[in-house]
Amino acid sequence: MAEIGFYHLTRSSLEQALPRLLGRVLALPARALVLCAGPERLTSLDDALWTCIEPDWLPHGTRDAELQPIFLTTEDGPPANGARHLFLTDGAESACLDLYERVFDLFDGGDEAAVAAARRRWAAAKAAGHTLAYWQQTPSGWERKA
Repeated sequence: MAEIGFYHLTRSSLEQALPRLLGRVLALPARALVLCAGPERLTSLDDALWTCIEPDWLPHGTRDAELQPIFLTTEDGPPANGARHLFLTDGAESACLDLYERVFDLFDGGDEAAVAAARRRWAAAKAAGHTLAYWQQTPSGWERKA
């Protein structure tokens, strides 16, 4: 079973929050897969990772998955880059959660539909037996609430 963290974005956008979380994964060192809900988000996150300030460089790509420490995709499936960390964006869901050690489900706290969808995903993950944690943004960073 995966450890799934639900990350409630309240102070920054996904493009601002994701680079720091990915930087921590790379520092382990480990690989990550970012599952995007659509091609527009994939493009915006790809751009954000190339231009982020902290960390100042995140090796990633959208092709040649096996070569990428961070692989961005819109396709669910086994991690072609050997990732043990999965990032779900914009309500993207994966049928492969058991293939990962950690899953980061990031959702926009300012969007009621996104919050309601995250609650449904929480209930489904709990019913499936995954270990769950809820993280909320604070002025000083992420605070674990449950």
